[in-house]
Amino acid sequence: MPETPCRGGDFFVLAQSAETVFTPEDLSAEHRMIQRTVQDFIDGEVVPAMEAMEDHNYAEVVRLLKQAGEIGLLSLNVPEEFGGLGLDQAAKCIVAESVGKTGAYGVAHINHVGIATLPITFFGTRAQKQRYLQKLGSGEYLGAYCLTEPSSGSDALGAKTTAKLNTEGTHYVLNGTKQFITNAGFSDTFIVYAKVDGTRFTAFVVEKDNPGLRLGPEERKMGIQGSSTRQVYFEDCLVPVSNVIGEVGRGHVIAFNVLNLGRFNLGAASLGAAKYALDLGVAYAAERRQFGQPLIDFSNTAEKLAVAASRVYAAESLQYRTAELLESALQGLYDEVDAKTVDKKMKEYALECSVCKVFGSETLGIVVDESLQIHGGYGYMKDYDIERVYRDARINRIFEGTNEINRLLLAGTLLRKMASGDLQLAKAIKSAQSELGNMDALGTPFASFQGESELHPLSRVASAVKSVRRLLLSTFGHAYAEYGPALELEQELMMRLADAAIELYAMESAVLRTEKAMIRNGAQKESLKIALTKVFVGESLQRVEIFLRQVLQSVFSRQKEAPWTQILARELESYADVHWMENKRFIAVQLREKSGYTC
Repeated sequence: MPETPCRGGDFFVLAQSAETVFTPEDLSAEHRMIQRTVQDFIDGEVVPAMEAMEDHNYAEVVRLLKQAGEIGLLSLNVPEEFGGLGLDQAAKCIVAESVGKTGAYGVAHINHVGIATLPITFFGTRAQKQRYLQKLGSGEYLGAYCLTEPSSGSDALGAKTTAKLNTEGTHYVLNGTKQFITNAGFSDTFIVYAKVDGTRFTAFVVEKDNPGLRLGPEERKMGIQGSSTRQVYFEDCLVPVSNVIGEVGRGHVIAFNVLNLGRFNLGAASLGAAKYALDLGVAYAAERRQFGQPLIDFSNTAEKLAVAASRVYAAESLQYRTAELLESALQGLYDEVDAKTVDKKMKEYALECSVCKVFGSETLGIVVDESLQIHGGYGYMKDYDIERVYRDARINRIFEGTNEINRLLLAGTLLRKMASGDLQLAKAIKSAQSELGNMDALGTPFASFQGESELHPLSRVASAVKSVRRLLLSTFGHAYAEYGPALELEQELMMRLADAAIELYAMESAVLRTEKAMIRNGAQKESLKIALTKVFVGESLQRVEIFLRQVLQSVFSRQKEAPWTQILARELESYADVHWMENKRFIAVQLREKSGYTC
């Protein structure tokens, strides 16, 4: 992977060049081999068992997980020293994407290799790693992650489960209830968070046979039917003191950092499911005939598929870009013993991980909804797999912190960076506002880009990304000037600023990926990527204008607001794509010819 000087959140203030970003086209021969291995496993083993899993046959999930362990697919996050593969983040992204289309199995798989293993991988003692990691990597042990409680979901630190050291000083006694625990019905290890003496939030490894651990009945869910989801009760549960992970009272560091990586993995899984949903829509639209022609020949259907494909392209671009960023921070961290260093590096790209989760899960929601709509009434029938994918997709916007919480975390982190002077946000905001204000006073054009040609077909959208960053910085600055740190309490504005930042990261990722492909292969050979990028950026610009306009309208009085909303409109209207219909129809033709999404 290419080296990168970027820090977390740099996309908000700094443009990158195409050569510095990692793209799916940069995957190595080893990555491609892993891709084939996991796809063969999915097609040969998981897909034939899907119907059984839909009938709540959890034994099939266990069988498949153990089989995945035998071929190394559960040991990606386990260092080689402890019998694992210790692969890079791109490889983990490949596996998560591949299992994403399988719904319940994918949830069980990603939960096990991610948040149920990572606390020990990064924060466990050497003895804990020796005891658990090889077994978790091979599938001998299966894992669960216990954070949520009946009265605390997003407010994780509001947990009421307690841990009290016994009089002998040998065990902690846990009492409390954990809610919505994935893999609970068949797990051997549980990563449990409890408050020592009722105040110090701490992580533990609890084994299923520890006295005092009891499971509730299986939850009845809308989707992911093959995924075991239960309550876990701790009733004077005895846990050896050697099973404390990290430091007593520092469990929040483990919980939140592990969730960051979980959000990255969830973004990859959502991407894989979105690709599958798109392929189902393309296949049905090409086969189903109405009024004497295939549905895909109707331009309305073609537009649905093209817009969906453009969003999948953006999600894929930002997901693999983030994989390289994470790798730059996490490489070599398995052997780090200083907890503060581990904490710092693991949370470096928390912003980007939240973007992966939000954008990926919402892309899946949009794509699967459009695909089911294309199926018409048949999409509502269980005989068509789109029905299952639709139900399974919904949970992804709730898992690993709701999308609303992730948006607030994203905007809140930027706000704290603003207050601390990090990222040179104040300087970037001042520069953006000065530039926009001066151009307005001079009456000069806002959007400056070279005329598009066969050699520079992305000049317009590349300039649009720069304008969005400038406008977002300016708007963020106006909001901060009005509210100061109290802006964090204005959740409506925080959500819209986060939305605009997410769109910026997605747009830039797609543009840089396409630019990189053009540099390598020439514009003519990358016509599909160019069209996908133009369509996505065109759609995204409309959303950004709405988000930022609403913030400006709320921050200023109507009289003061007018100049800045005019600047916003004038800056973005120059980027309107007059060829949007042709681009969308071209994408639809490519989808049909390739029988689905390939890029």
